[in-house]
Amino acid sequence: MDVERIREQYRQSGMVGRVGFGTTPAIVVVDFITGLTDPRYPLGAGMDAEVLATRRLLDAGRAAAVLIVFMTVAYEPHLRDAGLFIKKAPGLRHQILGTPAVAVDERLAREPGEPLLVKKFQSSFFGTPLASILTAAGVDTCIIAGCVTSGCVRATACDAMQHGFRAILPVECVADRAPEPHLANLLDMDSKIADVVSLEETIAYLASLAAKPERAPAVAQR
Repeated sequence: MDVERIREQYRQSGMVGRVGFGTTPAIVVVDFITGLTDPRYPLGAGMDAEVLATRRLLDAGRAAAVLIVFMTVAYEPHLRDAGLFIKKAPGLRHQILGTPAVAVDERLAREPGEPLLVKKFQSSFFGTPLASILTAAGVDTCIIAGCVTSGCVRATACDAMQHGFRAILPVECVADRAPEPHLANLLDMDSKIADVVSLEETIAYLASLAAKPERAPAVAQR
């Protein structure tokens, strides 16, 4: 894939603008849960590098008192709450509420005050109180990490933008099962939906917030 050629083609078509970082971010971690990050599970894949990069992102966010929200995908044992999604992804039958598969990856060290929301479909916003939580906290920027790039991360980024939040994707913190859809979706999202940036740029932004003396703890986090 000729990424630069495609990006230039998009640019000439009036896309590839920038939304930039706002003043009040939140970090949304999408589905970095055991059933997806542990290859021993049917839906699991090797995402060690991205999980560890996300831990760095979270450490920077915690130092800046940024709101952090975790998402998991989980169902009742009867699976009726999975709708038609279960037909497209039968492996979701292993994602049962209360089982280890739906727990946040321990390497991310989720803290007690960090909300964990359960979703049933791809977008972290659909059928969840995420938008209300972000709005109540005065958030204007949604920094998104997690998996998979071509599915739940993309759907979450799209809905973030459609809800009026600046969608930011630190490239080292999002993962997919295959490189081709990962790269294609990052390119497309960067052109139309979100800013795809480096982890270092994101950490520097969070550090600049942490340095502000008036920085208060996140409303829904502490």
